[in-house]
Amino acid sequence: FFFYQTTMMSSHTLRVLSSIAVRSSRAARHSTCNVTNITRAAFSAQPAAHDKPLTPGIGLGKTSTGLVGLDVDHDAVPKMITKYQALLDKLAASDMPPTAQYRINVEKIARYRIAAAQENLDDPEKVEELCNCGQVEELVVQADNEMKVMDMYLSNRWWELVKPVDIEYNPSDEDGGHGDVEWGDTPDGEKK
Repeated sequence: FFFYQTTMMSSHTLRVLSSIAVRSSRAARHSTCNVTNITRAAFSAQPAAHDKPLTPGIGLGKTSTGLVGLDVDHDAVPKMITKYQALLDKLAASDMPPTAQYRINVEKIARYRIAAAQENLDDPEKVEELCNCGQVEELVVQADNEMKVMDMYLSNRWWELVKPVDIEYNPSDEDGGHGDVEWGDTPDGEKK
């Protein structure tokens, strides 16, 4: 049972438990810390006095993403901030020019998602609504995937392969730049 409890703990919970164990061992140098008691106290069926009641499927009450292979991560919002900041840091350290469209797009998306996450640390549903690109767990995976793409983009220097294209916004031709034949017209030799 104890093994099951510890394997189901989040990394944040494990850090909290280890800090409790360290404090306990400092307080009583000659006594041993009983991890089983700490675990049972931390995972009691009774909610702590300061805890809000859990709502099934929302926030800490979320038990499934509904996506095969993607587990619920209650620390996804802080992970988003870390991973998207890593993308920005890698771009800043690179020699990719600031005018490269890939860099512009990644920076805008990363900054927006960081801001949404920082403003709503305790509300993953709001972050999902603002980002409009899936659940927070998916946004973490997207940041991981973007890091892989960025590594390829930087190592191959793909921004050097992108050539500027001249776009004619207001063609001066009378027919709107379509050529000699308007849509719906038949060629002269094929009139019935």
